[in-house]
Amino acid sequence: MSNEEVKVHDLGFVKLLDVMGNDEEVENAARISYGEGTRKTSATRNLIRYLMRHKHTSPFEMCEIKFHLKLPIFVMRQLVRHRTANLNEYSGRYSVMSDDFYFPKGKNLKPQSSTNKQGREEGELGNDTGELEFEIFRIFDGAKNAYHNLLDWNLSRELARIVLPVSNYTEVIWKTDLHNFFHFVKLRGDNHAQQEIQDFAHVMYHLVKPHFPLCCEAFEDYIRDAVTFSKKEMEIIKDNINTIVATDRLSKREETEFLEKLK
Repeated sequence: MSNEEVKVHDLGFVKLLDVMGNDEEVENAARISYGEGTRKTSATRNLIRYLMRHKHTSPFEMCEIKFHLKLPIFVMRQLVRHRTANLNEYSGRYSVMSDDFYFPKGKNLKPQSSTNKQGREEGELGNDTGELEFEIFRIFDGAKNAYHNLLDWNLSRELARIVLPVSNYTEVIWKTDLHNFFHFVKLRGDNHAQQEIQDFAHVMYHLVKPHFPLCCEAFEDYIRDAVTFSKKEMEIIKDNINTIVATDRLSKREETEFLEKLK
């Protein structure tokens, strides 16, 4: 493991610390369910795709990945939401907090979305970006000075940190299994997620993919880039399909399953 560190934004980073398992280990975990001497002729890729397609998640849970992340506290809150992961965060009670703050500027400052209560969109701001940047900076500067003054006056670290905003950077060791990592990427890598957590999710996925190329291929085909239809939507689809044309994009088994879904 090279422990490659990838920069995210100006001050954050993602580092892949450790990987347990690979595509073959997912296959081996699945085959134990069938007993010795069975299904030896199945290709690793076909089996992994079958597992992903039919949501047989246990074999993917046999592999694990561990990261070291530096990220703003407000982004960390979106990471910690995934309670299936194990994590250990930098302690502001035990150690002095960082002087680093996440500071979006210029074109990254966008107005509230008119259609999404928790998002942003392109459009006009109520003031020029210079004024917005000044307001943000004066909070950072004041918070940093107040924090260090309180420490100098011997206030405990656990109390002094209360003046720091959620833009302050923290660090965390974050470990999860492959199945739950895919779930994280599906949610936090989606374009509806906050941009900052998307940025971290995309880098994390980029670092993991070379270690599990077949699993990631199946994840992209059947989960990340797939869509589901409601019962009413399926009725519309069935009513408007007159002829099913076989295609080489699907394996014979996938074609059979596809036609079965449409019955």
